[in-house]
Amino acid sequence: MPVYPKSRALFACLLPLMLLLSLSARAELREIDWLELMPAEDLALLESMPEVEHEGDGPVLLPDEIMTGRVVPEMGDVEGRIPGFVVPLKTTSDMRILEFFLVPYYGACIHVPPPPPNQIIHVKYREGFTLEALYDPVWIEGKLVIERTENDLGTSSYSMVAESVERYTE
Repeated sequence: MPVYPKSRALFACLLPLMLLLSLSARAELREIDWLELMPAEDLALLESMPEVEHEGDGPVLLPDEIMTGRVVPEMGDVEGRIPGFVVPLKTTSDMRILEFFLVPYYGACIHVPPPPPNQIIHVKYREGFTLEALYDPVWIEGKLVIERTENDLGTSSYSMVAESVERYTE
């Protein structure tokens, strides 16, 4: 097959542009907000709760209606990144975290009752990562999927196979 000089020159000009566009799309990865994962009716229930008083015995409990695990269908298959705190579920012998719940605040599922299922993301990260401390937040990137996962520590309405996990920075 003959090689056409004009085609080769055009390809040579377009290749850097295509690479630049793919890097630009990666840099503009959608940032997911935790409240986007909560349907309007759950958000209304949360906003109408009485003010929390920190006196008395036991942790504050959320209303049963908010714990149903309802999801926002439009959030299924969204590519993006979201910050949160790690609740390890599966680690290696050298303490690399391979599977975890991502939650919006520190201590969820461990020290206090778990958040609603639509505020927990079940994450698998094949490469694994380490944390200095569980109170260190992280960013995770990947495709958000609507999938229920139940565990002794909590129940999640969403899951993600992470493409990357990195220390949180604003």
